Amino acid sequence: MGLLQEKLAKHPFYSMAIDAKERGIYPYFRQIEGKQGTEVEMGGQKVLMFGSNAYTGLTGDQRIIDAGCKAMQQYGTGCAGSRFLNGTLDIHVQLEKELAEYVGMDDALCFATGFTVNSGVIPQLVGKDDYIICDDRDHASIVDGRRLSFATQLRYKHNDMADLERVLQRCNPDSVKLIVVDGVFSMEGDLCKLPEIVELKKKYNATIMVDEAHGLGVFGRQGRGVCDHFGLTKDVDLIMGTFSKSLASIGGFIAADQVTIDSLRHTARTYIFSASCTPAATAAAREALHIIQNEPQILDNLWDITNYALKRFREEGFEIGETESPIIPLYVRDMEKTFAVVAMAFEEGVFINPVIPPACAPSDTLVRYALMATHTKEQVDLSVERLKKVFVNLGIIK
Repeated sequence: MGLLQEKLAKHPFYSMAIDAKERGIYPYFRQIEGKQGTEVEMGGQKVLMFGSNAYTGLTGDQRIIDAGCKAMQQYGTGCAGSRFLNGTLDIHVQLEKELAEYVGMDDALCFATGFTVNSGVIPQLVGKDDYIICDDRDHASIVDGRRLSFATQLRYKHNDMADLERVLQRCNPDSVKLIVVDGVFSMEGDLCKLPEIVELKKKYNATIMVDEAHGLGVFGRQGRGVCDHFGLTKDVDLIMGTFSKSLASIGGFIAADQVTIDSLRHTARTYIFSASCTPAATAAAREALHIIQNEPQILDNLWDITNYALKRFREEGFEIGETESPIIPLYVRDMEKTFAVVAMAFEEGVFINPVIPPACAPSDTLVRYALMATHTKEQVDLSVERLKKVFVNLGIIK
């Protein structure tokens, strides 16, 4: 074993993974053998899927599949270059125009993944004399984006507006102060305090970028997101979103005013130096966007089943925190038990995901239970019953 391998083998997460594998409770890279729906095929058996981000339940919709196939027939399987050079298709431009209108901005840019939106956009918005200010539970893509910037990096305690104001007071009033925040926090399911953030923006002349990865297709009119939900789109400067969740595809976008988008079009490195979003993924996201806007029953179903599940988990004594979304954290607060819950739940036919550091604090480990518009009350009841059995057996709840 070389020096590199010796160093990697000592990493605590590597050791943890090896230990979990040896104990038969390793919870990652589980193979799914078909479309992601409310039930999935795994190892020749059907399992209830409560570990997906497909909030609208559209990943297996035949209309979206057909749109992707049609795009491949017309444009081929890839674009063979970046958007900056030879990789721009007319459907890219069409989707950008529709996304900008959807979220209420002047224009938008599409990226190959949601992660590369944040990691590419954030470093280009601010420089060495500016500030990036983040909630301490922001997504890893936001964290990596700010790490690539030369700006001063500041954080505030999760959803603590007094702490955010304290941070803003430290900043040079004549510098750009970019507040980057998740609209819906992806692990805990709670919302950012956007009304209060907007008030502070105005008081301290700051700029706001909201990551709507888990808000689009869920909150607001026709699923326009948390900014629309609060009626504050006009007070937000940039809106980021992904295609891999409610839009049943892969990719991401940033939407903003014309000056900002034109600047990013020529400076965002993950946009300029990455191959463009594939024809199939672009067409699939566009078709999903059309469906969400034209079929309000999707959001109605999602919120009906979400409210039902929240009620059931509270009735059964689970600790679910302050979630206000289809993301329901079931707190375990113990690393080993978190892995055990996932393994035992799978044996009971329920697929859920573990959340451990660095995605949360060591004292806040949980399993993440997420809903789709296509889940039924019977499926929720069955999963709650089976999960309660697991939590009681492990002594997490009574």
